[in-house]
Amino acid sequence: MPAFDEEDRPKKKLVHEIGQDLTLLSVGELTERIALLKEEIARLEANMASKRASKSAADLFFKK
Repeated sequence: MPAFDEEDRPKKKLVHEIGQDLTLLSVGELTERIALLKEEIARLEANMASKRASKSAADLFFKK
């Protein structure tokens, strides 16, 4: 049977659960979580801006 290298294994997707216990995470893992959450915040803000722009366009069209 061939041995599997760590590099050959699929990497687990980093997931952060709001409110989870952080005591067992290293500083590096916490840094990764912060980066992940910042990316998610940027994604949410971009989506919110897009929705606001669509709503403003609809409001102008329908003269609300």
